[in-house]
Amino acid sequence: MTRAHTQSSAQAGSSNQATGTTPDALVVSGVSHSFGDKRVLDDVSLTVPKGTFAVLLGLNGAGKSTLFSLITRLYDNVSGEIRILGHDVRRKPGAALQRLGVVFQSKTLDADLTLQQNLLYHAALHGIGRGEAKRRAAEALAIVGLEDRALEKVRNLSGGQARRVEIARSLMHQPGVLLLDEATVGLDIGSRESVISIVRGLVQRQGLGVLWATHLIDEIADTDLIVVLHRGKVLFSGQLSGILATTGAANARDAFRILTGTSSSAEAA
Repeated sequence: MTRAHTQSSAQAGSSNQATGTTPDALVVSGVSHSFGDKRVLDDVSLTVPKGTFAVLLGLNGAGKSTLFSLITRLYDNVSGEIRILGHDVRRKPGAALQRLGVVFQSKTLDADLTLQQNLLYHAALHGIGRGEAKRRAAEALAIVGLEDRALEKVRNLSGGQARRVEIARSLMHQPGVLLLDEATVGLDIGSRESVISIVRGLVQRQGLGVLWATHLIDEIADTDLIVVLHRGKVLFSGQLSGILATTGAANARDAFRILTGTSSSAEAA
């Protein structure tokens, strides 16, 4: 898939609301961002349809976290357009962010609170009443397999279990889109597989749109939407079969190396 095709796909997604069709989960169109004289994102466009597990694949420093900061309004996008389920994050930030769940790379739970308390605090920030919040917390912890530990303090959990609580917390306000930034960093193989399985299950059962940022090629599945971000530019957007056909590579690792022009020592793991 060419860069032009990638951009036209994003533009088509952003026009859904105008034509009355169901909006995509996430549409990023022509977004650039700079820190001083350094441009870290350059005309980035991508579309994540509902019910899609999209992998944002790139080396450390590719611009993945900056893009997430723009989507979540930690930074303001002064160029292009970002829509969450049809809502522009600049023009209607409240409506857009209400439909967005986020799991950041850094740890964000209060270790001295219980699992339930962490989730109830998040619910309160979203204006959810205590009774309803408790019900949602029980459901969310059941989804991630930790319902029996609701009253334990977070500090007693392993890294993988804490990450699962963060996923549960991201579901409390019932979003339609999830962003996860390097969600498996520092986890052992078993915990990584558990976290990925939980998120893929949410896509399949609830039809969520997921943007999963990673530098780990082995987290890609054949049916995923793959977006390759390198040095702030989208080099490819499509499925694994497409990236193999485009590059003539035999596997995803070699395809990534060919697309980005990186050496074996620098490429994604």
